[in-house]
Amino acid sequence: MITISCFKDKQLPSPNIIFILTDDLGFQDLSSYGSIITNTPNLDKLANEGALLNSYYSAQAVCSASRAAILTGSYPNRIGFSGALGPNARVGINSEELLISEMLKDRGYSTAIYGKWHLGDREEFLPTRHGFDDFFGILYSNDMWPYHPERPNSYPDLMLYDYETPIEVLTDQSDLTKRLTDKSIDFIINNKDNPFFLYLAHPQPHVPLFASSAFNGRSENGLYSDVIEEIDHSVGELMKTLKENDLHENTVIVFTSDNGPWLSYGEHAGLTGIFREGKGTTWEGGQRVPCIVWYPNEINPNSIISDPLMGIDWLPTFASLTGGTLSINKIDGKNIWETLTKQSDESPHEALFFYYHTNSLHGVRYGDWKMYFPHKYRTLNGRIGKDDGQPIKYEYIDLKEMELYNLKDDPGETINLYANHPEIVKKIKLLADKKREEIGDDLKGITGLENRPIGTVDKNQ
Repeated sequence: MITISCFKDKQLPSPNIIFILTDDLGFQDLSSYGSIITNTPNLDKLANEGALLNSYYSAQAVCSASRAAILTGSYPNRIGFSGALGPNARVGINSEELLISEMLKDRGYSTAIYGKWHLGDREEFLPTRHGFDDFFGILYSNDMWPYHPERPNSYPDLMLYDYETPIEVLTDQSDLTKRLTDKSIDFIINNKDNPFFLYLAHPQPHVPLFASSAFNGRSENGLYSDVIEEIDHSVGELMKTLKENDLHENTVIVFTSDNGPWLSYGEHAGLTGIFREGKGTTWEGGQRVPCIVWYPNEINPNSIISDPLMGIDWLPTFASLTGGTLSINKIDGKNIWETLTKQSDESPHEALFFYYHTNSLHGVRYGDWKMYFPHKYRTLNGRIGKDDGQPIKYEYIDLKEMELYNLKDDPGETINLYANHPEIVKKIKLLADKKREEIGDDLKGITGLENRPIGTVDKNQ
């Protein structure tokens, strides 16, 4: 049994880690975050017994990029990631990057990913080539299949993989959440006597929405709520399994989302609450997402964490928890454990940087302030999407001047204070310029000095 001595000077077994990632979940989609149409008692329990983060961000507002950031601790544009990789993409996660799975495997952990990978579907990019002992799921988004509502002839069959073998053509995803949960339960039981890292990456509630027969219609508030309640049930089943196997006191659980909701899908999308815009933008609704962290040994019940944190922070945090060794590659994340356990009230980040569309710096959060640089963004401009799983078209707006918001007083980003606070503007500009030197900015035509390449397929393949 691996042991470490980082908890209050006590020698404890190295904790198991379960990282649950949903797809396109909105900030206000859980009852613990203010939803009045979904009932999520298991996640509420997780929050009541642990920490609820109300200022946590995905690293980008789109799938592949945000997932790359979680697993590597780096801004995705630092490592060449942007957007959402499609089937047969010639790029993927670079073998020179250290992933959480590889770091923990080196510490003797059993590792598994069940669900959506989305960091490349070629052989060299598969999760089993990057530190995961087991994989069961899909290699990219669940709408990249022949039934796409806008591009029905653009994608091949969606294959369900077991390890590295495609075993089934998915034409109905109704039971996928249940199957991923069952695999996760088996993995926990089979590894109860050694430390494990379980990455449960639900393809839902990304469209197309699917719920199993036990949950379809159960919420009485539409299919989206049914989907969320089934995910909540999945969390409950994992917690039950941990308790039955006497693992509940030494397992860290993180529950979050890869980005905000895909608002153009109307009632098939989540809610951002008071926050502006959604997925595909760097406004708060696009990247501020739910995050709950549970660990009875160290995190106090009913903890509310308001410091701005991001998906880049998990790798260095898990390294500190497990005695893991980081690679020589520079990363952007910080160890946030003292923040989560309230041993420190100082933010580990001086600033957070918000990129979208390849390597374009759209904004910076500095304390309670968030400043945007001129850029183009998409919006529904007040329109409401449909209720039939068909998207409506976005409009595109040019933000022509810099804008500054105080997120503490104005979380909805409605009052531009740029002209009122020149000293804040000057500080954020300096921070932005420094980061641009490191990893560039397409909007300024700046090539970064510290970028690393994304993995690429051999030109002969």
